[in-house]
Amino acid sequence: MKFNTKTIHGGQQHDPSTGAVMTPIFQTSTYVQQSPGKHKGYEYSRSENPTRHALEKAFASIENGEYGLAFSSGMAATDCVLRLFNPGDEIIAGEDIYGGSYRMFTQLFKKYGLKFTFVDMNNVEKITNAITLNTRLIWLETPSNPLLKIVDIEEITSIAKANNILTAVDTTFATPYNQQPLEMGVDIVMHSATKYLGGHSDIVMGALMVKDEKLAKDLHFIQFAAGAVAGPMDCFLALRGLKTLALRMQRHNENGMAVAHFLNQHPKVETVYYPGLENHENHEIAKRQMNGFGGMVSFRLKDKTKEATLRMLQNFSVFTLAESLGGVESLVSHPVTMSHASIPTREREKLGITDSLTRLSVGVEDIDDLVEDIRKALKLV
Repeated sequence: MKFNTKTIHGGQQHDPSTGAVMTPIFQTSTYVQQSPGKHKGYEYSRSENPTRHALEKAFASIENGEYGLAFSSGMAATDCVLRLFNPGDEIIAGEDIYGGSYRMFTQLFKKYGLKFTFVDMNNVEKITNAITLNTRLIWLETPSNPLLKIVDIEEITSIAKANNILTAVDTTFATPYNQQPLEMGVDIVMHSATKYLGGHSDIVMGALMVKDEKLAKDLHFIQFAAGAVAGPMDCFLALRGLKTLALRMQRHNENGMAVAHFLNQHPKVETVYYPGLENHENHEIAKRQMNGFGGMVSFRLKDKTKEATLRMLQNFSVFTLAESLGGVESLVSHPVTMSHASIPTREREKLGITDSLTRLSVGVEDIDDLVEDIRKALKLV
């Protein structure tokens, strides 16, 4: 079954009790038992829910996995992965990751005895030098947020396997349409399903997809015990969103590339970060492991002052100034004051996340309207 078909039919079946084409919303907390312990596969909705079960099968299908899990948020999914480990275990992560992940690693799990080492994932030597006998996980993010860095997934997974280390990839920016990490040897794929998988800015949800049965059971136990599950209404909306994922991503890819090219030629723009551009430092790796380059574009103004960037941000009309990304509507954000505000200033500046950096989530509107909106906003710089 090809990807476009999987988004609609993958892992799905018509409701056996009614024949409903769409999976119903099973808005229930509990289920009748014929006798103690004898039931139809469902006891309590924290453990299993038919609507969530349908979505989890769909998640697994589009990622070419065997098992999927749906969480109450992307951070809940990340939290579940980290709970696999014990005090004293060490985790290597990319230095350029989502601010919420950095906050969770350093402010929550660090105090429970996990050790985190942040390295440049483009430097294999730094990764290998960071590995110790206690290293249990390498956490990747590709493309990264907000600088759209690209990590060579196959190269890093081969290093991890040689050292008996798990790998997990946050591939929210790419989506399964553009990138299939499980096919490249990754153990766990994580998505903030709030973004492209849902696609309409109306849910908050996270997803994990894996191939290994034991790993899936371990993650499911943590999900069940901790309780950070997605509700049935949100699962219904996510199932509906998945059905148009391929169509939406085609337009996101087209519009993202067009916006990147426009910005790359604009006299007031210093640098554009988009893996589809030939001048991107890892464009060749992106071409090899991605089927498209997505709708996320970041850029830096030549005018480095915060005032210039804020003046531009306040004068978009089609792009909406807001947190999040991946919806059908175009959004613009300022990483320093929004998505990455939780990262200490010194660390942000070292990574290049500075006042003049702007991040765009390019939606599916008409490209002429999007380009004209950017042109007008840049006139005020």
